[in-house]
Amino acid sequence: MSWDKLYENCKLCPRACGVNRLAGQVGFCGQTAELLIARAALHMWEEPCISGSAGSGAVFFNGCSLGCIYCQNYEISGTGMQALREDHGRNVTREHLVTLFLELQEQGAANINLVTATQFLPHIVWAIPKAREAGLTIPIVYNTSGYETAAQLRQLTGLVDCYLPDFKYMNGDIARQYSKAADYPQQVKEALAEMVGQTGPAVFDEKGMLQKGVIVRHLVLPGQKEQAKEIIRYLHETYGDQIWLSILNQYTPMPAVQGDPVLKRKLTTYEYEQVIAYALELGVEQAYRQEGNAAAESFIPSFHGEGVE
Repeated sequence: MSWDKLYENCKLCPRACGVNRLAGQVGFCGQTAELLIARAALHMWEEPCISGSAGSGAVFFNGCSLGCIYCQNYEISGTGMQALREDHGRNVTREHLVTLFLELQEQGAANINLVTATQFLPHIVWAIPKAREAGLTIPIVYNTSGYETAAQLRQLTGLVDCYLPDFKYMNGDIARQYSKAADYPQQVKEALAEMVGQTGPAVFDEKGMLQKGVIVRHLVLPGQKEQAKEIIRYLHETYGDQIWLSILNQYTPMPAVQGDPVLKRKLTTYEYEQVIAYALELGVEQAYRQEGNAAAESFIPSFHGEGVE
């Protein structure tokens, strides 16, 4: 099939806008069918088994189908239905995307980390096999908000080695308030089941680097420790040792949330430690936690086309 046809009546994400992106229309993600990349460089701030000592080859794609009001990558994610051009991305061909993958491998990247790539899925499905044919041997990591459709994820079967999804919300009302996506809980559950079905349990190499499997991230939000506990319980009871968890404390208040009485503050140490203690009580063993004050601007890279040209 012609993968580009998927842009004509776009339903790549659960919002299913149905716009013709080939004709220059934009959906909620803010993108046309022109591939826009904000950064392609070694990234040191992922989980230890993703970044390691060499760094993850992170390719940040412009736009996002979720649009969280607290997004730390707001410069490139946008707020929905707005094409993002400005100075935070570069238009590239899919052939150049293949070149970027190979260049990151030459730089010593532990993997190719596709960050928020769903809105460009047809490009991804085309580029990965071409890169493999050209000599790409490192794992492909699909780094996503979790707001995916299982049907579209099936297009990645055999192409993606590792999935790195968020599991943001168990409550649809909160998902609507913070991300305009009341259906998020159901969508992420179905997406995660597809991801685990594709990869199976995690596989690490002799250096402890992830070669295959799923790591589910949960960013603990201020005032939402009970929801965090509910998510961790669901993941542990549903998947047990089939997945790894990554419980994050790096929430950073962005300009868009300064008017929100809860989101305008950082997560407290007490809130985070309560969530960690709960995970331990449940018997969660395969998990990462963040130490110290991780809520810092160092986790937010610059987005001006670094490494793309």
